[in-house]
Amino acid sequence: MGLLTQLATLPLAPVRGAAWVVEHVVEAAENEYYDPGPIQQELAELERRLLAGEIDEETFDRREDELLDRLDEIRAHAQGADR
Repeated sequence: MGLLTQLATLPLAPVRGAAWVVEHVVEAAENEYYDPGPIQQELAELERRLLAGEIDEETFDRREDELLDRLDEIRAHAQGADR
């Protein structure tokens, strides 16, 4: 950018800065939302609770289906991002 362009667009600097921050916050939130680690940990904890007798099979099956659907969503998102 030339000096005149920078001076002319100087009043927009806060907007560009805010947009940059929002962009990075959204990126961080997506990375956290699409991280399979917590889902896998929750599946392991769910199995531990079933084996310990803390939950019944019906509760286990229902929650396991929810978590596996979530993992499918994460994998589909990862495949879409790889393209």
